Amino acid sequence: MRCPFCDSQETQVKDSRPAEDNSAIRRRRICPECGGRFTTFERIQLREMTVFKAGNRRQPFDRDKLIKSMQIALRKRPVELEEIEKVANSIVRQLESAGDAEINTDLIGSLVMKALARLDAIGYIRYASVYKDFRKPEDFNFFLEELQDIHLAQKDKKEKED
Repeated sequence: MRCPFCDSQETQVKDSRPAEDNSAIRRRRICPECGGRFTTFERIQLREMTVFKAGNRRQPFDRDKLIKSMQIALRKRPVELEEIEKVANSIVRQLESAGDAEINTDLIGSLVMKALARLDAIGYIRYASVYKDFRKPEDFNFFLEELQDIHLAQKDKKEKED
């Protein structure tokens, strides 16, 4: 592993432990050249995935971009980074198990929306405002009415089960 401080090609692993709900390995490394210390993560990757975007553009799937978009939606909300990581791992597993090498942004967006709806309603609304490209206040009103209907239906279903 290359040292991010001095570009040396030789670094040593000082400590390894499971991370992110045992779906990754966290490694503490040290560079013998400059003494710099840094952390790396090793994850299972079943296949290379490409994101098919609007305008026929393609780019490699980036798990960190997925996490960052959820962090933005959940900024200043009572959701821990560990929960976001678990959700991201789940989404990546779903995408990989679908078996497609090319993934449409709509699929990724819908998976994130479902996950955020379960995680935090405000984060869900924030993400939806960008994902659904809200342009005027009426867009929020329509979306919030739909959200309220879904919430009431879930509440009724839960009450009937009890």
